[in-house]
Amino acid sequence: MVSIPIYNPAGEKIGDEQIDEKLLGGTVSAALLKQAVVMYHANRRQGTAKTKSRGEVQGSSRKLYRQKGTGRARAGNLRTPVRKGGGHTFAKAPRDFRQLMPKKMRRLARNQAVLSKIQSDDALILDGFKPSAPKTKPFAQMLAALSADRGCVLATPGVDANLYRSGRNIPRTEILDVAELNAMHVLSRRKLIFTREAFARFCASLDGGKGE
Repeated sequence: MVSIPIYNPAGEKIGDEQIDEKLLGGTVSAALLKQAVVMYHANRRQGTAKTKSRGEVQGSSRKLYRQKGTGRARAGNLRTPVRKGGGHTFAKAPRDFRQLMPKKMRRLARNQAVLSKIQSDDALILDGFKPSAPKTKPFAQMLAALSADRGCVLATPGVDANLYRSGRNIPRTEILDVAELNAMHVLSRRKLIFTREAFARFCASLDGGKGE
């Protein structure tokens, strides 16, 4: 079993929560995490770069002048890549960079990413922070008290509008539904913070086999 500390918004430790590391994959596989991160990065690429080849630019295919006897270097048509306005030699074409990964591997990568944060003491549970209105200052003070102001992911149980609007303009801070949590989110920030309800939902997803 591994333990994850529970803190209040003032940064005081008020307890611990136990979780079986076997539910999180048992051990952390660096190769699996790298594969997942590379996949998420690749799936963000647009792949819309496009340049015209010599067959796509406008211009006649007629030879400009005869091969010999003019005193000039031999030349083909206007669309040759060595001339201004000609096509590109190796023209770029739209391509799909998307990579696929089985759902079980994505889920295991997420679980192992969470396990790595717990083992490195960079994961915690936040209890008692429920803003009644969107206010950035209390949110920033809470992050500073938890030593999470240099970057964190805050997982919530569903969409919490007040919580999201309180922290959306704080740099290096992501607030998202725990059901959307993946390995990329966990590994891209220094701290991983669960609300108490979000951690309960996360543990339930481990037992029920749901989630990403």
